[in-house]
Amino acid sequence: MKHLCCSKIIIFSFFLYTSLLGALNDKSAILYYGEDISYPMVGIHDYIIVQPDKINTSTHGFSIYKDKMYAYISIGEISPNTKEYKNIHPSWVLTENKLWNSKVLDINNKKYQEFLLSEMIKPRIEQGFRNFFFDTLDSYQLHARTLHDRQAYETALAEFIHVFHTRFPHARLIINRGFEIIDKVHDSLEAVLFESYHFGLGGKKVSASDKRWLDTHIDKIRSYGLPLISVDYLEHQESAQADEAIKIIHSKGMIPYVATRDLDTYGKSSKNALKREILVMVDESKNDRINLSAHQYGALPLEYAGYIQKLYDINKGLPEIERMGHYAGVVVWLDNYYENPKALLEWIIELHKSGIKTAFVDNFGSSINYKSLALLGIDTVDVEENAKNAKEIILKDKMIGYEMQPSLVIGSKYLQPKNAQPLIIYKDENNLEHVPAALTPWGGYAVDGAFMIKLNEENIWVVNPFEFFIKALELKPLLVPDTTTENGNRLLFSHIDGDGIMNRAEWNPNLFSGEVILKEILQRYKIPHSVSVIGAEIDAQGLFPELSADLISLVKEIYALENVEGATHTFTHPFIWGMIENDTLDEKYRLKVKDYRFSIDREIGESLKEINTKLSPLDKPKANTVFWSGDCAPTQEVLKYIYENGILNINGGDTMISNTTPWLTYIAPIGIERGAYYQIYTGAQNENIYTNNWLGPFWGFKKVVQTFKLTNTPRRLKPIDIYYHIYSGSKRASLNALKYVFDWAIKEDVLPIFTSEYIHKAMDFYTVSIANEENRWLVSGMKSLRTLRAEDADTAVDIYNSAGVLGIKHIQERAYIHLDNSAEHLIALSAGEDVLDRAYLIDANAEVVKNGYSGASQNISFRGHVDLKLRFHVPKNCKIASVAHADKIVADMNDEIVLYYKNTKQADINVTCK
Repeated sequence: MKHLCCSKIIIFSFFLYTSLLGALNDKSAILYYGEDISYPMVGIHDYIIVQPDKINTSTHGFSIYKDKMYAYISIGEISPNTKEYKNIHPSWVLTENKLWNSKVLDINNKKYQEFLLSEMIKPRIEQGFRNFFFDTLDSYQLHARTLHDRQAYETALAEFIHVFHTRFPHARLIINRGFEIIDKVHDSLEAVLFESYHFGLGGKKVSASDKRWLDTHIDKIRSYGLPLISVDYLEHQESAQADEAIKIIHSKGMIPYVATRDLDTYGKSSKNALKREILVMVDESKNDRINLSAHQYGALPLEYAGYIQKLYDINKGLPEIERMGHYAGVVVWLDNYYENPKALLEWIIELHKSGIKTAFVDNFGSSINYKSLALLGIDTVDVEENAKNAKEIILKDKMIGYEMQPSLVIGSKYLQPKNAQPLIIYKDENNLEHVPAALTPWGGYAVDGAFMIKLNEENIWVVNPFEFFIKALELKPLLVPDTTTENGNRLLFSHIDGDGIMNRAEWNPNLFSGEVILKEILQRYKIPHSVSVIGAEIDAQGLFPELSADLISLVKEIYALENVEGATHTFTHPFIWGMIENDTLDEKYRLKVKDYRFSIDREIGESLKEINTKLSPLDKPKANTVFWSGDCAPTQEVLKYIYENGILNINGGDTMISNTTPWLTYIAPIGIERGAYYQIYTGAQNENIYTNNWLGPFWGFKKVVQTFKLTNTPRRLKPIDIYYHIYSGSKRASLNALKYVFDWAIKEDVLPIFTSEYIHKAMDFYTVSIANEENRWLVSGMKSLRTLRAEDADTAVDIYNSAGVLGIKHIQERAYIHLDNSAEHLIALSAGEDVLDRAYLIDANAEVVKNGYSGASQNISFRGHVDLKLRFHVPKNCKIASVAHADKIVADMNDEIVLYYKNTKQADINVTCK
């Protein structure tokens, strides 16, 4: 964005801390021209203006917020560093703007207008953008010297905007300034933006005369009912200046945005997002991130608190402090020592000065026998070898001893922090103290045996990670977007890897295992099932050409079922995805198919196309999901392919906690990020793991019920995901284990969904944007994810003053808040009990597809995959009616009403209260 009003440019950087000064229902805006956009930071805003070249439009975040995003287009100037610069014809150039080293272009030139429309705007439409921000509209003033010339350019600008809307009628438009043409184009505008109402570049206050001139134009724009966005710039970090500017701008009825000059950090508006991202420093030089303990063990506790782990390879160098302002905290979790520990510690100190806390875990990124730890206020003491065995623990915080008590054996290097809150203190026979875990002014640390203990190859938490990270990083308690629950019921889905569809049933060699699964599972259990196939196992040119016709007929019968959705398990089942190079994979890393030419597109895209055109009924929703095969570790390039083609993905993660291994480290996070893309993990491991790689016992999958129970209590960490292979239909024991698992699951309070539905919810988690003001929360981006969780058992919702809230249910001393399908939700929490004179949903086994109010009546439409069961709180001043008719209604003395339906999966509920 060109700052034409300023002749002196001062480059500066600073953090703009989130300070919610305005009401959550105020409009807000953000201009972010940096790399790697954070959707949790920008999504809460009503106007999100970006540089389109820096936005990956294939990501989930863009798909969620694209209706609010505006692509920057410079109308009056072009810079040499743009890709379109080389196509500018000399006859279009009016003059040069030496301040910005750019060329001022002739909007009066019809050929240049067409260039703008066809070469700059249309490609952005094709990229995925719907809305635009036109900048440098008044650059012609650098060239026009007479009133006649200025009027000619202004007329051309107005005509161009009208042509733009004729060519792209659904596009919304914001312009920068353009005061002289407002009378002619106001009907074509969404909003008007201008710069420097209170502070100009360099932090200098705008003069009174300039403000009066601006106020004249502001009044005219306001007379047309257009929102005004005022962008101010600050030179220093002082939050008071930013607050002052926001207050002044807001008092004028405008939308404020206060930012740095380069617009590459996240500034402040009338409402602002809470920081949800945690930068986790790791070393990826020896191990892929999917195998790092920081990811495998560290992501889950952060996700449970509503925060997002952002892995960062420390070998890339320490990030610039000026680019860290959107992180809620930093975790240093290094498997190997960092080569420059002093630089790391100095960086931590600078982070602390900027208001960001750091937690060291496992180690300090180096040996602790050096004096650099003094930078962090920690003394190190070498002790005699014979004093290594501590005689006693003289202090132990409640968060120590989470899964296992700390060992009494400690090393010969003692840590003694200053001005800290020790979490555990050892005292040896010489009265020397050792503090391996503490909360400190700059954050905290938990190292050595106070962090984890490794026992029989199992990693067991000593410190409580759910508490430690929150306290060390001083993380704000959030209303957490929850991927386990919807409408008060635990989510249930089932997905099947296609392996072994051609295997024979041991008790009847005439039956394929796929036939057994069809008859004994898919047709028997009427919940949704997501079934994948391996192309090479069923294709006529594949591994079993003599069986192909029968197998294809079987797959068609499976996919014809109403409760089945299709998916691909690839064509040749890659075993190690990381071995793909230049879009090819040696056959030793996949199934060997004669005359087959490997490509990612053939493995995934073409396999889905074959399912949709040859195997699945044409009137069913299209199969659009890949279930990862082999090591389930797709590379960034493979993920890039599926996101660019709109394909969903799942598999990976090793959630297999059981009664014999009841450790948190056996529960995987929601997924893993590679570049701009997420791989989504399963909710639990498959039967291959529970049967010792299919060596037996073949009834072993029954143990997954233990997994489901342990991921439900004491905290609900996972949905129920019944994940297995088709070859489980080949043995009596494995088939009976499946039946045991399904019989258990369908008796639980569940909301059954397809796997593809879960994937959308999981992806939402990583892009939800949240703002908070006292007891009110505004949440944006909950498109498929419909539950917020509050850890406080006393949480209650003021339904009267909320928007998009259906109800609440308390489960295990936590509150699960049910949301409708609105784009944004406003949640007002109340100090006491839930509002008891208002009807609300307690739980349901179906999703809500519509929710609306008409006077004193609320109308809710439910759609599910099984016979409906709906439970409401209906006080005596309210009445409830249902279409379709409920087959059974049960009411109790606590104003609860349960509606039971037979052979009915959809219903419209009307609730009317006096």
